[in-house]
This record gives sequence, structure tokens and C-alpha cells, in this order.
Amino acid sequence: MLALALQHGAEAAGHAAVAGASAAEVFGPSTAAWLLAVPLLPLAAWVLQVCFGRFLPRQGDWLPTGALAAAAVIAIWHFVKVLSVGDPDFALAEAIDLPRWKFFFSDPGLTEGLAGFTAGILYDNVSAAILAMVALVSFLIHLFSTGYMQGDSRYNLFFSNLALFSFAMLALVISDNLLFFFVFWEIMGLCSYLLIGHLAADKEKPKMSAAWASMKAFMTTRIGDICLFIGMMMMFQAFGTLSFSELYQAVESHVAGNGGEWSPWLTGAGVMMFLGAVGKSAQFPLHVWLPDAMEGPTPVSAMIHAATMVSAGVYLTARLYLMLSPTAQLIVAIVGGFTAIFAATIGITQYDIKKVLAWSTISQLGYMICAIGAGGVAAGLFHLLTHAFFKACLFLGSGSVIHGCHHEQDMRQMGGLRKKMPLTYLSMLVSTLAISGVPLFAGYYSKDTIIAKTLERSMAEGSLVWSLPFYLLVAAAAITAFYMFRLIFMTFHGKPRAHCSEHAHESPWNMTLPLLVLGAFAVLGGKVWLLDPLHAVSGGQEPWFLRLVHDPHQFVDHAGAHHAHVTAMSASLAAAAAGILFACLFYLWKRLDPARVAAAFGGVYRLVYDKYRFDELYLATAVRGTMILSAFAAWVDKTFVDGVVNNVGRVMRGLGDASAATDLHVVDGAVNFVGEATVAAGQTVRRFQTGRIQQYAYFTFAGAVVLAAVVLFRVI
Repeated sequence: MLALALQHGAEAAGHAAVAGASAAEVFGPSTAAWLLAVPLLPLAAWVLQVCFGRFLPRQGDWLPTGALAAAAVIAIWHFVKVLSVGDPDFALAEAIDLPRWKFFFSDPGLTEGLAGFTAGILYDNVSAAILAMVALVSFLIHLFSTGYMQGDSRYNLFFSNLALFSFAMLALVISDNLLFFFVFWEIMGLCSYLLIGHLAADKEKPKMSAAWASMKAFMTTRIGDICLFIGMMMMFQAFGTLSFSELYQAVESHVAGNGGEWSPWLTGAGVMMFLGAVGKSAQFPLHVWLPDAMEGPTPVSAMIHAATMVSAGVYLTARLYLMLSPTAQLIVAIVGGFTAIFAATIGITQYDIKKVLAWSTISQLGYMICAIGAGGVAAGLFHLLTHAFFKACLFLGSGSVIHGCHHEQDMRQMGGLRKKMPLTYLSMLVSTLAISGVPLFAGYYSKDTIIAKTLERSMAEGSLVWSLPFYLLVAAAAITAFYMFRLIFMTFHGKPRAHCSEHAHESPWNMTLPLLVLGAFAVLGGKVWLLDPLHAVSGGQEPWFLRLVHDPHQFVDHAGAHHAHVTAMSASLAAAAAGILFACLFYLWKRLDPARVAAAFGGVYRLVYDKYRFDELYLATAVRGTMILSAFAAWVDKTFVDGVVNNVGRVMRGLGDASAATDLHVVDGAVNFVGEATVAAGQTVRRFQTGRIQQYAYFTFAGAVVLAAVVLFRVI
């Protein structure tokens, strides 16, 4: 469906360019409502699914699936409109009036700083293409899940979380400012936590490894998110805005006013925001969470790797490109290039079919990040689109294999599945050809463009450090072709090696149909982009509609670009051929023994198999360091903080005891003495108060006698 729409749009773009059609003529006043419907449809489905899903037929799985189908139709329809405009600098906000919403302070008179913050819709060439891709792939994953997740004890909750995941990514794509981008970014983090840990709450067989994996993903990505937030605040503090377009203008003016020099703090802010993408897109050194995320159901893996989570990091890096200084761009390119080859080497040694694909994703994300750092934003986004289709196909295909093999994931227990699962085999084979960079398949065009862009930047900069990304990506291309065909040969070729593969079966239609659609894109995706007559740059490989609006960066002239493209094409083809050849020698023709080669490498092989022991390193440093720091803080709190409080309490208790003793023995003693003395005196005096007249007369007489005696004694 999308292929036909894109082909029609590409043809229409050529006609529109000739006819001079404008965006104002193509888009009407209802456009904003239609675009908002794309994320709001899955959001509404999430609300209904949470409240009523368990009471609906099929536990409501059709509700979010249908919502994503409608969202995909709307997104594709508007993408075709964008293609029909045929403007490389198309921005919908410049063509028609789009609504804006005021937040925090509703008074329209407040326009400065946070009080004047407004948010709107960002819809340009880039967001149009990404929105269509995310909506379509999310719909296909939802459809696949209706078959794969049957019998799950929390079936309705799975679909509700999947719908929320899709909503967050779709809303993120059309956010025109970093604040709301960050909000939806964090919602995706929550959804990944819920979905990766979905099986941990299974009523029959709770999978505790899934609980640990979800926590690991959540905590690792939080590191990058904190860095992103700090970078955002640095930008807001400096420029008073978080709008992408306003930040582009502010950064450009700041650099121009600084004599063309980038301030160190601006470089720092760009790197801090990029670290958010390092976490979300699992780039080195925050890559450790993504392979463990395979503990979640396979549709979740496909969603994370193709349509949402990791794609968001690449999309963020692309949006940040015009805010990155040359130094920051070099850091981005080196991180991406190193991640590409680092993850690829680990993929060679893994046997879990999903974890091979996980390391493959990390490597391919490295390609995209490296391309953006090298200045090839359109090239990186081009690979993001093609990768989304063939990687979603590969993950869903692995899910089909796991489903057919009764939940077996170890490739050593498989083999001979191509005859038992022909549709799954066909779709995964074409996707493997695409990711390996074989000509005429989608990945060939996008990967070739990335390698060409890194070579262009190397030629322009003329420095050794800028040449590193080119060589790293070429080497990673050879390794990618090797381990991906290793997966195909171990899974589908040869003879069944275990009971599960002997009794495997093809998946039902609602699982195979998404595979075939995605497989078709793995074949045609790269060619569809090239149907547009307006494509220009770097040997005609880079789609015009994936360039950032008003991107001024061109590093070499046409002759240099052509030379880079030819060199990159030759290098990538040689790398792909070498990788496929060695995979055939090891796993198809069996001329080489993998076990003997692994034994020859000894400790090096074991180190790579153990993923360079980064998990152990982080456990020994970050995790245990945090625990030691926490224990020290607890000791300080107990010894000093609580000690001071407790000692003060003891002193005050002693003072209280002394005060109580003083009150008891002195104050109360004096008062009691007076009272007791008074009582005693009263007791004594009352003996004289008998009421008898004779006694009183006697006492009076006796007193008079005593008085007279005293007087006489004094006289004498």
C-alpha cells in the first residue's frame, strides 16, 4: 500500500514541480486536525482498551489494530501530498496557518520565557516520511501480534501498552519543540519498561529475567535522558526557547555573532542532548540494555527496533544536527562508527536468533548516527526508513520461527526450516539481502549513501580522525553480511538438528501477511525513493524529502560527491561479497569449521562471546560502586546525621530528667513541705479547739498565770 502511494507521490512530485503547485494549494485548513488524528487514534484506542478491553470480543485486539490502520492511511495520504508539492524545503507551517497551544500560563499577554511557551505541529518533509513509516510498521506489528500473542494471560493489556507505545512515537515525530518531544520520549521509556517486562507477570510461567531486563532498559536509558534534559535546559537558559525552528535561528545568529566560532558551552549542550540519543538508540557505551530487551515478546522487539524506541534517538540526532558544532559532529560520527563495528563483532558469536538481530540493530543504528554526524542527515534518515522495514521483517520473521519451533530461540536447535516455513524463509531472506547491502535491495541504497557521506566529509576535512568513520563502516558492512547469512543458513538450511525444527510449521495468515508486506519493502524500498525525479545529491542516492529544511551544509562539489559515491559503492559491494562468501564457506558449504576457528582465537573469541564483558564491567563499577556509595551514605547518615540527632536526643533527655528531678524534689518538694507543715500545724492546733468552755477557761487562767509570772520575773 505504502509502496504504491510513494510511487504515485513520486510521480506527482515531478508533475507538481513542473506545474508549480504550492503547499497552500495542496493542504487545506483541516490538515492540522488530520495530522493530530494520527497520534490521537492510538491514544483513544489505549484508553478504551485499558477500560473495556477485557470485555470486548477477542479482548479488544482489533481496537488498537484498527486505530493504527486508520492512522497509517492518514499518514501515508499526507506523505503523498508532501511528495506532490516536491519542495526540498517544505514546511507546512510556512504554507498554511497551523494552530498553536499556550501552556503553563494562559494569559496571551505573557510572551517572555516560560510564560510565553507555546507548542504546535512540526510537519515537514522529514516528519512526513517518518510519520508514515512509524504508523505503517506499527500497524503491521499490531496485526502480527494478533496471531503471535494468542493465549497470553495478559492479552488485552499487551495491546493497550502497544497502542500507547505507538502514540508516543507518533506524537514525538510531529512535536515542534524539545519539551513535548521529551514528554513523549519519556512515555516511550515507560512503555518499553512495561512491554519488555510483560512476561514477568505471566500467571502460569512468570519470567523473572524479563523483569530484570525491563529494569535494566529503564535505568540505562534514564542516564541518557538526564543528559538530554540538562542539554535542553542549557539551550533554554541561553536562548529562552525550546522550539526547533527558533533554536536553529538562535544558534545560527549566536555563531555568526561570535565570528563563526562555536562557543564551548554550545558544543557541550549539543553533546549532552546527543547523549539522550546514545541511551535511547543503544549506542556505545549505553548499548547494554537492548540485547536484554529481547526477553520481551517478539512483537515488542520489533516495535522497539523498527518503529519506536531506537528510531526516536536517530530522529532526535537528526533534529539536533543544526545545533551541533563541528566538534560535536565529530563526536557523533565517531560514536556511531565505533558502535557499528563493535556491535557487529558481537553478532558473529551469538546463537539466540533474537539477540543476533538485537546486536545487528545496534550496529545499524551506528550507521545512522555516524551518517548524521558526518553531515549526511538525509542519508541517516534514509537508512532509518529502509532499516525499519527490513528489520521489522527480520524480527517478526524470527517470531514466526520461534512460534513454529514451539518457542525455541537457539539457532543450534534449528535447521532445515525453509521447506517447512517457506513464506517466513522468503521474507527473511530478502530482508537479509537488504541489510547486507546487496544491490537492488533497499539496504544497498541507504547503506551505500551513508558510506559515501562519511567519505565526503573525510575528503572535505582532510584529517585522519575524520577518515575513521568510513573505514569502520566498511568493515562493519562485511561483518554484517557474514553474521546475517550465518543466521539464515543455521536457521533455514541443512537438516533439522532438534525435535523442535523437525515439527515446525508455517505461521497463520495474520503473521505471514505482515512479513510479506515488509519483505516487499525490503526489496522495493530503496528503489521507490529513487522514482522521484527531484532526488539530488551524492550520486543521486539521497532522497530530497529527507533533508532538513534550509540545511546549508554541503562539503564537496559534484565531482567530489561522484568520486565518493563510486568509491563507497565499490567498497560496500566488496565488503558484502566477502561477508556472504565467508558465511557460505562456514555454514552452507561447510568448508571451514566454526568451532576450530573459535578455538584458534581462544580468549579473544570468548571475550567477544561475552560481549566484551561490559555487563560485568558495569556491575563491578557502576552497580557495585553505587551500592558502595549507598552503603557509605547510609553509614554517614547513621553515624553522623543520626548520631548527632540521637546525641542531641540523649542530651535533651538528660536535661529533661534533670528538670523532672528538680521539679519533683525542689519545686514539688518545697510546695509539698509547705503543705505538709500546714497540715501538721493544723493537726497540732486542732487539739486546742475542743469546744469545751471549762478547758478554754483553764487555758486562759493558765496563760494569765504564766504571763503574770513572766512580768514578775522581769520586775524582780
